[in-house]
Amino acid sequence: MNEQRINHPRIAVYPGSFDPVTKGHMDIIQRASRQFDKLVVAVLNNLSKNPLFTVEERKQLLTEVTGHLPNVEVDSFRDLLVNYMSYKQAHVIVRGIRSVTDFEYELQLASTNHKLNSDVETIFMMTNPKYSYLSSSIVKEIASFHGDVSDLVPPEVELALQHKYAGRTGKN
Repeated sequence: MNEQRINHPRIAVYPGSFDPVTKGHMDIIQRASRQFDKLVVAVLNNLSKNPLFTVEERKQLLTEVTGHLPNVEVDSFRDLLVNYMSYKQAHVIVRGIRSVTDFEYELQLASTNHKLNSDVETIFMMTNPKYSYLSSSIVKEIASFHGDVSDLVPPEVELALQHKYAGRTGKN
């Protein structure tokens, strides 16, 4: 098994919508990047959602805020996660957990993914307690009313949110 690890890099995928990326996401990205040879931050292109940022905008923001992490790759996908994992030759899914509610949902997903591909494992990382309340939805709600999100998102994301909501007087 150790020989196999020497010859094959340990690749993990951190999937999500990242609409937008928050400091909570960044906490998981930074910590996970230290655990694997390569971490793919994969933006889910979910056609059933109506995101604030396009997939390309989310990828660009993630690329900007992870530029200091040399083993992080930003990508997107529109497929079953286990199919994408095979495509990327990855065997570990990284998921952040904020609460017991998150864990119940994530456990379902992990079990389903393992059923679809038993070579894929899911690793749960507890979020830093200072971000346990934080979600992209909360950030968008605050930003839509021109509230201060500087403690919640990287500066590049704060600027992008200001541009998205420029000229709007509140959430419509």
